[in-house]
Amino acid sequence: MAVMPGAATAATTGGGGGGARVVAEEKVGPRLLDLTVSSPALGRTAKVRLLTPDGWNKHRKDRRWPVLYLLHGCCDSYDSWTRETDVAKLAQLRDVLVVMPEGGPVGWYSDWWNHGKGGPPAWETFHLGELRPLLEDDYGAGTRRVVAGLSMGGLGSLLYAAHRPGMFRAAASYSGVVHPLHGDFPAGLMDLLKEYGEDPLTMWGDPVAQRAVWEAHDPYYLAGRLRSLPVFLSSGDGTAGPFDPPGTYDDLEAVLNEMNHAVADRLKAAGAHVTTDFYGPGTHDWPYWQRELHRSLPMLLRALNR
Repeated sequence: MAVMPGAATAATTGGGGGGARVVAEEKVGPRLLDLTVSSPALGRTAKVRLLTPDGWNKHRKDRRWPVLYLLHGCCDSYDSWTRETDVAKLAQLRDVLVVMPEGGPVGWYSDWWNHGKGGPPAWETFHLGELRPLLEDDYGAGTRRVVAGLSMGGLGSLLYAAHRPGMFRAAASYSGVVHPLHGDFPAGLMDLLKEYGEDPLTMWGDPVAQRAVWEAHDPYYLAGRLRSLPVFLSSGDGTAGPFDPPGTYDDLEAVLNEMNHAVADRLKAAGAHVTTDFYGPGTHDWPYWQRELHRSLPMLLRALNR
């Protein structure tokens, strides 16, 4: 039965790791399908947007497509990439299944520490242990994968590649929070968690007392695990760029620029295949992330097709 755009249908697709299942589907555009997934790792349902390739049909079992996991930033949602960029119009992605999962406004693509007890929310387990097999069993996802993301999602892309060796063929980060232990950033991150009503110690614990947990979620300290795959890093320096009003200055992007330079140096020292686009003037905003997606696509597609 054809599904009209905007019409939700019930679904009972199983097969995900840990008992996850798709409980609803909604076609929201010519190639866009939103899934609602019941996730034990999260203890609730979560949304996932798929940008499907040409010729895609979930009932086809004879075809598997390469996959780009595209991760959103802090304080945003799974629909942000299609809402803010031209990703759905890119000809280069018409043979790729693009997966844009919900990561929580401040989920940080992590299985939360929860004072040593673990349990929900476990975002990494949801995305890679539950959602990934669901997509491979029922939605045409293949085993050739790359991952990219912006800001918080830039951290997620490097964490996922580092934590799951061999799962991804390349990773890209745009204005990524790629070194959360940098300088005074831990205090700012914990303040952000408070703003969203979270106990800031539940995610990774205290940055001093649980430093090992923080380092396990900091790509600066995971550089050795990333040397086997291509990595793309980009950021601006916080000053007004081509998409900003004159006189603009962005403190956050300036700090992230320091982080990205530090991680790039660390990756190079570890022997990683790192490509950087430190483009100078530019702030923490969508026009730059759309441009950087375009600039990183050749590397990501080469990795998918090799």
